[in-house]
Amino acid sequence: MHINKAIPDAIVSSYLGGQWYAPDDGATAIKSAVTGEVIAHAGHNACDADLILNYAKKVGGPELRSLTFHDRAKLLKHLALYLSEHTAALTELAFHSGATRSDSKIDIDGGIATLFVFASKGRREMPDETIFPDGDMEQLSRKGTFVGQHVYTSRPGVAVHINAFNFPVWGMLEKLAPTILSGMPAIIKPATATSYITEACFRLIVDSGILPPGSVQLIAGRTHTLTDHLTPQDVVTFTGSAQTAGIIRNSLNVSDLTIPFTAEQDSLNATLLGSDIEPDTVDFEIFVNEVVKEMTTKAGQKCTAIRRIMAPPAISRHLIEAINAKLADLTIGDPSLDSTDMGALVSDRQRNDVLAVSQQIEKHAANVSHPKITETLRDLPGAYLCPILYWCEDPDHASDIHQLEAFGPVATVMPYRNMTHAFELLNRGQGSLVASIVTHDPELAREAVLHSAPWHGRLYFNNHLSSAEATGHGSPMPHMVHGGPGRAGGGEELGGVRAVKHYMQRTALQGPPDLLQP
Repeated sequence: MHINKAIPDAIVSSYLGGQWYAPDDGATAIKSAVTGEVIAHAGHNACDADLILNYAKKVGGPELRSLTFHDRAKLLKHLALYLSEHTAALTELAFHSGATRSDSKIDIDGGIATLFVFASKGRREMPDETIFPDGDMEQLSRKGTFVGQHVYTSRPGVAVHINAFNFPVWGMLEKLAPTILSGMPAIIKPATATSYITEACFRLIVDSGILPPGSVQLIAGRTHTLTDHLTPQDVVTFTGSAQTAGIIRNSLNVSDLTIPFTAEQDSLNATLLGSDIEPDTVDFEIFVNEVVKEMTTKAGQKCTAIRRIMAPPAISRHLIEAINAKLADLTIGDPSLDSTDMGALVSDRQRNDVLAVSQQIEKHAANVSHPKITETLRDLPGAYLCPILYWCEDPDHASDIHQLEAFGPVATVMPYRNMTHAFELLNRGQGSLVASIVTHDPELAREAVLHSAPWHGRLYFNNHLSSAEATGHGSPMPHMVHGGPGRAGGGEELGGVRAVKHYMQRTALQGPPDLLQP
């Protein structure tokens, strides 16, 4: 391995109450996904909830709420510009997580780009004020002396962001941007496996001095009893497994006090090749490229990655051959090399979890992966796993295919009889973040929206007319909502100013017009 050991044994500290706290004997060892060596330690036994919450609510909150939306937007822009100067160093760290340069561009550059978007939207779509009107005044009386007005105001609480391992920078910044714009301080809890990357980015935020004191804090390791001390004015967001989301959602404090809780969790995202698309066409190639990209970007460790692939039965074999041909040509290995197409999974534990789920999938589907793919991994240390492609001939009677997510480079091809059947298969995942369809048929697209939109947070259509500028099946854009119903968590993030409103309170005001003017 030629990887640059940027962090031979890093200390991942917490930033609480305006001070840094190094890990203690309760710390967790973190291993490089590429070499298997211990590269960092994170976590501590003590986590003073009163210290953390008081610092956020008594120091950070008042300062942020004193600023207008435009002032907060300017802070985000300055922060984005500052972080843009340090992307190279963050990319070097991310190699240890198995992320290639292109993977890190999505994570690091994508996170910074999200800051820029929210900064722009805050200035263009929100007032230079501290109260955000929602819609026009409503006339509630015949002569107009008594009216109504909906407004959004900043909550006097704190947002607790519990993030996943796969996007240690974007996952932090995409939640932080609307939180700061809303006037709310944030407490960030990164996943331990990649917390050394999050902490490096967080240190840059603190060192920049751009955000007011108390605006942001970082918990490396366990949160202990933090959620037990939250109030109804606080907000909790979570990205990760459905099991953990359920524990947080059903905890007594969050449940009893109806604390706002947003979850983005397991999602068996699907893609569908329209019945109007023929093999050996540009659109067929677009479909194949999307599948391969989603299977291998971040080694398939994306909440939006394609897990299920639907195609007409007459061309399914042709599709499998086309996907395998591209997978077989990929270079899997050292993520620090420009020639590498796919790096390692984040840890041995994650690889073992993917393999365990894959064994369950194999009870209902045949492994049709190209033999050449496996040969490339024989001598590689670390948490590497070759892409696995399955063929499920009878998806109607293979419930595990639609219920089990292998969070890695694994996907299953399945046939559909007609478009009605195709939409049924799309929806069998019981709620996803995204489903994509390659087609030229407007009627097919309309039917997809009518039958499948309620089951998916995003529907992504593509063909050769849009492919040059299309953002990709698996790329959430800050302008559009990111989330999904059912097993996807039932929440929403991003979506421009919509995301800011999640951290604010909407109140109906009633009274004389002169008292309710903005």
